[in-house]
Amino acid sequence: MNRKRVITWCVLGIALAAFVSSCSKSPGHKGKIGVTCMDLTNPFFKLIANVMQEEAAKYGYEIVALSGELDPAKQNNQLSDFAAQGYDAIFLNPVDSRAAGEGVKKAHEAGIPVFTYDVQVTDEKAKDLIVSHIGSDNYQGGLLAGESMMKVTGDKGKVAIITYPEVTSCILRVNGFKDYLKEHNSKLVIVTELSGKGNRSDGYTVATDILTTYPDIVGIFAINDPSGLGAYAAVLKAGKTEQITIVAFDASPAGKQAVFEKKLYDSPQQFPRKMAKGTVEAFIKYLNGEDVPKKNFIPCAHYYYEDSVNDKSRVTEQW
Repeated sequence: MNRKRVITWCVLGIALAAFVSSCSKSPGHKGKIGVTCMDLTNPFFKLIANVMQEEAAKYGYEIVALSGELDPAKQNNQLSDFAAQGYDAIFLNPVDSRAAGEGVKKAHEAGIPVFTYDVQVTDEKAKDLIVSHIGSDNYQGGLLAGESMMKVTGDKGKVAIITYPEVTSCILRVNGFKDYLKEHNSKLVIVTELSGKGNRSDGYTVATDILTTYPDIVGIFAINDPSGLGAYAAVLKAGKTEQITIVAFDASPAGKQAVFEKKLYDSPQQFPRKMAKGTVEAFIKYLNGEDVPKKNFIPCAHYYYEDSVNDKSRVTEQW
């Protein structure tokens, strides 16, 4: 092969490499966004991940969604992996608001922007590193839950709370619930507050313990639908469905159906689709150099039996 032909092939090789590189950076292949949430088996978080995928694809980004499986250490490993692999951004729903700070700091050191959704980071050295937080107005939703509990119980008797104190969203819901009772001089007495870890199984176990210790309670506030449905199963087994009313939170498809079947009295509604879209939009604005609000809260709404009757999303099992 003569020198002229060698040069020609080299030029062609360089051109081909440049073409491949330009294709990889085309609008259809801009990069990856790492998503890690507390529990992908929860329909709420699964839906958010799916909507994020749909929205990110419109801008040429791929979503890689992982479940923290309610394990702070596991989630921090996921954050470290996203940072090491050079992802373009991270969307974080912390398993533990404080513990997640470790992974956030590693991502920041790697130059990767972190956005939180649903649950905020509270670690003092990490919370200001978050570009933007998008979530429900959980405190306001807690106020709604308190309003419903006072209404349905006639504002008298003992009530219990099933919470999940490791995450800010649940803390805010409980604070809102308590503040509503306090501000309205409620005669309801909160006799206990226990963690159901945000899932149905633990919700059932905790509610069973509550009913054993406080058999005369008239109401249970559960911080999400899985916890509330677990509590209902315990109340049903104890034969106390006429005595005890449950107010949950989320208005998930299962929660809406439970409200329709009068297993739950109210489930203040979150809007996960708005949350997912808002997170992607915040990332795109950040990329474009636009101002991004540090916090964006989406108001919740009551979800009663009257709301469930003609709700097509309940029938189609959609949020």
